Amino acid sequence: MRQLLALALCSALAAPAAAQIFKISKEQLIQITSKNPYERFDTGRPKVPDALLEKARGLSVEEIWGVLPGADYPNQYTGGWQILHPGKKLVGRAVTAQFMPVRPDLNELLLQEMKNRAFRGAAHQWVIDQLQPGDVLVADLFGKSVGGTIVGDNLAAAIKSATVSGGLVVEGGIRDVEGIHPLDMAVYYRHAHPSAIANVTLTGYNIPIRIGEATVIPGDVVFGDRTGIYFVPPQLLQKIVDRAEETHIHDEWTKDKFLKGRYKSTDLYPRPSDPALQKEYDEYKKKRQGKK
Repeated sequence: MRQLLALALCSALAAPAAAQIFKISKEQLIQITSKNPYERFDTGRPKVPDALLEKARGLSVEEIWGVLPGADYPNQYTGGWQILHPGKKLVGRAVTAQFMPVRPDLNELLLQEMKNRAFRGAAHQWVIDQLQPGDVLVADLFGKSVGGTIVGDNLAAAIKSATVSGGLVVEGGIRDVEGIHPLDMAVYYRHAHPSAIANVTLTGYNIPIRIGEATVIPGDVVFGDRTGIYFVPPQLLQKIVDRAEETHIHDEWTKDKFLKGRYKSTDLYPRPSDPALQKEYDEYKKKRQGKK
């Protein structure tokens, strides 16, 4: 990540007229996400299909956990969040933003960049203005509470309007929770504080960032439920969805049997111990999958 930021800074200093001090190039982003099997946005960010995102809403964190560590992706989960609407799933494509404590010389470069773009708002507002339907803003504010509040109710409404079905993850804070709560939007945050965002500098936009214990790359599928958040590489989502279908069928059948009160846990879980029950389950699975 530091190398990417350094590359961006070097590009800025080498060509001030076209400086992009807090972005990586489209070519670099394509290289980083070279395993993506889907279309891309104009910026190079992977664009997982809407239909597949909708299927992902039926997943749980546990079902994703069953695939990613085995695929050698053990660092994609982070927990311990405050959740605005615990019953609402968070699903969407990651747009990343990285902030650091203000350093004047670095901040001057950022301010000049914003001026070059003729943008009159704050840097975090510029990021929000780039969001598209299905996006999730994933912001690293280094766990900051006072002054680490990326949105209040107004900018949260702007995120909701831009992303429609997306949401927000912030390794930092939000303010005006009472005003944000009526929004039908998934929001995961570390702190709530009445202060406005302050004393921070935007140092990365759509670059790899760290959120909790996870590494996030632009275009990752962000999945959140009551347990926590997963950042799923696009190339693994279809495998997870396919495997989850069978898991749902297994759990549906097993729970129904348990709730009838005739079986002990070892009779059915993790698989039926009686061959007759195993045959019954196999037939149930075929029927649910529409197989003959």
